[in-house]
This record gives sequence, C-alpha cells and structure tokens, in this order.
Amino acid sequence: MELLERVGLGGRGHHYPTQLSGGEQQRVSLARAFANRPKILFADEPTGNLDADTSATVVELLFELNREAGTTLVLVTHDLELAARTQRIVRIKGGTVVSDTVNQVGARVEI
Repeated sequence: MELLERVGLGGRGHHYPTQLSGGEQQRVSLARAFANRPKILFADEPTGNLDADTSATVVELLFELNREAGTTLVLVTHDLELAARTQRIVRIKGGTVVSDTVNQVGARVEI
C-alpha cells in the first residue's frame, strides 16, 4: 500500500485493473515491480501505449523509485529521449549488438 501511495494510487488499492486507466495500470505495475525490492528490474517499453503526459509521469516514477531502491534497471525502449536518461546504452539491430556505450546522462542520443 505504501508503494501505491508513492505512485499516486493509494485510494485505488481495491479497484480491479479494468477500473483503472492505462496510466494508472502502468503505475500499479511500477509499485508491484518494486514491492519485493529486486536487485535487477527489467522494464520492456515501460511507456509504450501511453500519451506523452502519462509517459512523463511514469518515467519520473520509474527513475525515482529506482534511485531509492538502488536497483539495477535494464530498460528496453525505442524512445531516444528515454534512452538518453540512462547511464549505458546498448543498441541492438537484428539481434546483434551494434554499439555499447557509457552515456553522459542527458546527452543527445543518435541512431
């Protein structure tokens, strides 16, 4: 319940998934992902199917919870702005690693 509060859904703990919006469902997923304090968290397209405002909220929560938990975050995304916020970028094309670079967080990322 504490994590639901952190993601802004404290009062929605007894709702079914169908009673939540896509963004609310994604925030519940974040709370669930961090509930057991994992050492590594894999997030595959965490902002897929969300509008820009909801995506921004979810990304901020993801990085905030990640910092607090000290979790290693492995993030899969096609969103270059999101990738630019990570410490390391591994680009894969056709199943082959084409680049593996330490990222200057916030730097411009090119394809």
